[in-house]
Formats: sequence, C-alpha cells, structure tokens
Amino acid sequence: MQKIVIQVHNMGSDKSRSKAMKIAAVCQGVESVAVEGESKDQLVVTGDGVDSVCLTNQIRKKFPGASIISVEDVKKEQEPQNEEPSFTTYHHQYDYYRPPPYYPSCYVYDSYPNSSFFF
Repeated sequence: MQKIVIQVHNMGSDKSRSKAMKIAAVCQGVESVAVEGESKDQLVVTGDGVDSVCLTNQIRKKFPGASIISVEDVKKEQEPQNEEPSFTTYHHQYDYYRPPPYYPSCYVYDSYPNSSFFF
C-alpha cells in the first residue's frame, strides 16, 4: 500500500479539484483520493501498485506544473480477530404450531334417489 502526495498548482476552484480527483481515481490500483494542504492544492492518493510517475503525468496533462511531494509505503491496519466466533440466539415470543393439512373434499349427491337407469 502506497501513499502518494502530489502538489497540483492552479487548483483554486472546486471544479478543478474534482477534475484532478477524477483523473487520479481512474488510475489502476487507486483505492482513495483526498485533497489536503492549507490551500487545498495537494492530492493524497493511496493504493496498491500505483505508478506515481504515470499518475503525475496524467495530472500534468490538465494541470501543468504538478509535482510529486512524497511517496511512502503504508501498512494496512489489521483489525483484531476474535478467536471465539460469536453466536446469536433468537428466542421466539410465541410457539406456533403447524396446522393440520387441508384436504378438499368433494361430495356427489344424487338429486333423484329413487330413479333407476337401465342399460
């Protein structure tokens, strides 16, 4: 992980700052881009495998006079890992039972009970 600080002259307006940040953000390996400095004229780019010279040349196409101030390696902060996994238990307020299955029934009634058919 690298932290690259590039000083960009002529970055006085918000529009020009956003243009410089867009140029830096599309470069390969960039994870974050920020604007720092007293007059907000420094781009701080962090990422893995970022070519600082190529990045600066891309910024110089729109902003002549951009220069690299520093390039330093930064280690990622590792989160402390818990050895014991955490389990969540859920308690239901009511115990629901499953209703019995519904079997549709069909009844056939003979409307003429005393009638007979001859075959």
